[in-house]
Amino acid sequence: MQIRPEQLEAQLARGLKPVYTLHGDETLLAQEAGDAIRAAARAAGHGERRVFTVSGAHFDWSSVLGAAQAQSLFADRQLIEIRIPSGKPGKEGSDALQRYCDIVTQGDGSVLTLVQLPKLDWQQQKGAWFTALDAAGHSLKLDTLERAQLPAWLAQRLARQGQRVRSGEEGQRTLAFFADRVEGNLLAAHQEIQKLGLLHPAGELSFEQVEAAVLNVARFDVNKLAEAVWTGQVPRALRVLDGLRHEGESVVMVHWMLADDIRALARARAALDQGKPLPLALKEARVWGLKEKLFERALPLLADHQLAHLLDAASVCDGLCKGLRHPDWPAEPWEALQRLVLMALQAQSLTAPGRRTGAAPRLVLQA
Repeated sequence: MQIRPEQLEAQLARGLKPVYTLHGDETLLAQEAGDAIRAAARAAGHGERRVFTVSGAHFDWSSVLGAAQAQSLFADRQLIEIRIPSGKPGKEGSDALQRYCDIVTQGDGSVLTLVQLPKLDWQQQKGAWFTALDAAGHSLKLDTLERAQLPAWLAQRLARQGQRVRSGEEGQRTLAFFADRVEGNLLAAHQEIQKLGLLHPAGELSFEQVEAAVLNVARFDVNKLAEAVWTGQVPRALRVLDGLRHEGESVVMVHWMLADDIRALARARAALDQGKPLPLALKEARVWGLKEKLFERALPLLADHQLAHLLDAASVCDGLCKGLRHPDWPAEPWEALQRLVLMALQAQSLTAPGRRTGAAPRLVLQA
């Protein structure tokens, strides 16, 4: 059964399950959850710990099955950790994990198992081996926190060390500033919170204290840029773009992502204009997952002539990324990308509710 990370502590206090499965790409949350499970195992008498790391196609799964059935040499109970860095146990591993779950769930409770996996896609989570792990105990999905979740998470972590921001608008501003500085880097965020605990006593923190102490350790990827652009967040989109530039991200990759989004929106817009419903238009444009939610918001705000202008701009920007000059565009590729981002944001604002409509100029914003 899947539980949320914040539920783990209470569940461990009620009693241990045979199997705990951690999967996700957030290092800090995985580390904390693993440490909590190990501490609970030690407290319950699981004094022997054995670790198996699955690597390669020729891993010996019989050793894992044998460990679950063998008596502990040094303690009455044992903790077995199974680490699968690839997230793909293979056919033999799938069968072995299902047998393993049968062994430990039918046993006397002397074996507790911690399985550690990277981020899994929906197909992997539907696999028989993962279903067996989930049914044998608890699974925790430990993915990176979205930007909208960060302020509450930061406030909760500050409260653990007896600190809090001021109430009202100033407190919200403080948490928003903090979140902007640490977005995409939860491990560094944890370190910055600990730093505040060392610098200041328990109690209320002012904006000035947080501003002076917290370093800019945010980390971004191109998906964060897409999220900011197609939800109309101008300051965040520019901040993410600047972060990608300074982190050494490929300008070609960033342009490709933006251009691919614009092409998909244009295909979906054409289908909408033909009278097709929005879900079908997005499906025909091959838009799924997170992009589907983003485009559901952006597409009604974009007319066909605006998307045509954005396609032209993306084509010019493609040439600039490859060294071709254009008289009306900045020669520096990142500055050209900034213009493309601003054009996409402005196109959405021109047709947003309460705004004027009409054709947007071909190059409305200068870098």
